[in-house]
Amino acid sequence: MTLPSAQFASPPAALQAAVTACLGLPAETVWQPLHGGRVNRLWRAADVVVKLYDPAGASPLFPNSAGDESAALRFAAPHGLAPRLLAEGHVGGADWLAWVHAPGTAWNHDPAIPARLLARLHALHPPLAFRPRPGGSAAILAQGAAIGAPWPAPPDPGIGPCLTSAPLHGDPVPGNVLTGGPRALLIDWQCPATGDPVEDLALFLSPAMQWLYRGAPLARPEADAFLSAYGNPATVTRYHRLAPLLHWRIAAHCAWRARRGDPGYATALQVLQAEGT
Repeated sequence: MTLPSAQFASPPAALQAAVTACLGLPAETVWQPLHGGRVNRLWRAADVVVKLYDPAGASPLFPNSAGDESAALRFAAPHGLAPRLLAEGHVGGADWLAWVHAPGTAWNHDPAIPARLLARLHALHPPLAFRPRPGGSAAILAQGAAIGAPWPAPPDPGIGPCLTSAPLHGDPVPGNVLTGGPRALLIDWQCPATGDPVEDLALFLSPAMQWLYRGAPLARPEADAFLSAYGNPATVTRYHRLAPLLHWRIAAHCAWRARRGDPGYATALQVLQAEGT
């Protein structure tokens, strides 16, 4: 169950005490809730962001691991792709992380910005700490069926796994691309993986995810600009071949969330139906 926002408008006292002691924050530091995440709770305390994980926040498509996010920040921050990790811990049955606050706002224009961030990430050698994610059309279809897709699967084009694995953000939706500061960054790394880069491309381009985080799907010229700025024709071609399956699996995720009472995902599923995805 997702932690209710109202319940955690203020941080739990045990979390505040643990982070304050660990980082030496002044006792009078004001903790401000940060909005935008759909599963975990976040606060800003001075120049620190603190994230408290929902122990039941994982879904079949999106893991929710503080340990994975810690490993991802340690990997990506030195490359200028993520904020710098400061501390981590466990309190009251839940994990927490703290990292340096980065100025900026969630992405909402210029598709070249997230495209180039993902291109830089995918060009790196994946770390052993990232979980391997099965790829290819058969694996995508099997996972969508296991999640519970709301409509029949597209035909299997018989595409095998990607020959070269890349580090994946795992959830590069508009709300997880920070822009407007000195440099753009990817945030919310709780489900990184090693696998096919088309996975990240599909999540950013998803009409459902664009509606959930930005209020509207991308227009066709915006999607084309994103893929052009990504700059890897072979990966873009592979994305186009797998796109019907990838977006069908995202529909399965939306249906999974909707069945558990999330009205936003119920509407996102309607957006996918309207888009014919």
